[in-house]
Amino acid sequence: MLLPGLLFMLIDSHAHIYHRRLEQDLPAVMERARLAGVEKILMPAIDVPSIGQMFKLCSQYDGLHPMGAIHPSDVKVATDEDFAKVERALTDPRMIAVGETGLDYYWDRSFDAAQQDSLRRHLVYALEMDLPLVLHTRDNKGKDEVHRDIVRILREEGKRAPGRLRGVFHCFGGPAWLADAASDLGFMLGIGGTVTFSNAGVDALVARQPLEQLLIETDTPYLAPVPYRGKRNEPAYVRLVAEKIAEVKGVSVEAVARQTTENAHRMFCLH
Repeated sequence: MLLPGLLFMLIDSHAHIYHRRLEQDLPAVMERARLAGVEKILMPAIDVPSIGQMFKLCSQYDGLHPMGAIHPSDVKVATDEDFAKVERALTDPRMIAVGETGLDYYWDRSFDAAQQDSLRRHLVYALEMDLPLVLHTRDNKGKDEVHRDIVRILREEGKRAPGRLRGVFHCFGGPAWLADAASDLGFMLGIGGTVTFSNAGVDALVARQPLEQLLIETDTPYLAPVPYRGKRNEPAYVRLVAEKIAEVKGVSVEAVARQTTENAHRMFCLH
């Protein structure tokens, strides 16, 4: 049921609410999300311990949905046993996606091959379990290498089961060609707080995308939207993302909320 004064509900499609930065006031964070009209929060894993943390939170709060994966930045220290634990965890009926996985070439290029192998493993999990993928992509200082690598790998592995591969490019920030490639591959675009940044160019990218292709997210506790930029992010702020998308596309916030909620339900089979 909607709270008085709220005309629509929202889904935060990507929030690490198990993060230590939210430990001290998580009940208040969750209450602010409820008051802002956030109906569901989708939680990506980054490693094996985070999966256990998410399951615990699911027993404490309604409307939470976990995913399972090893973040590309954590692949350097991940073991085969870690991957086996993720694979087992993904069989839990509460799991809605394989994520977040992907490629990150920003900080350290010494284990690109391991990251690519990890991505392929997660792709196999997604296809075998018929789950969507949540992808993290970050390139090295403005280069386009990571995006071309991830699209190449998706196309190669997608041949295993044509038409079944699907998911979302989380925290989408371009380049423009990637939006078209994502759509062709069956992927949506996760739009977060960067759409409110005047120097990011995400608003221009969003302007040319159909609402049917978009999900909204916070990436809590990172990348808080304006006017909270630089501070800790939280799911309540996904409303600011929806408002900015509505402004950019010249539609009502209600239209953005309705379509992105429908998109999330369709992509993740939420109930």
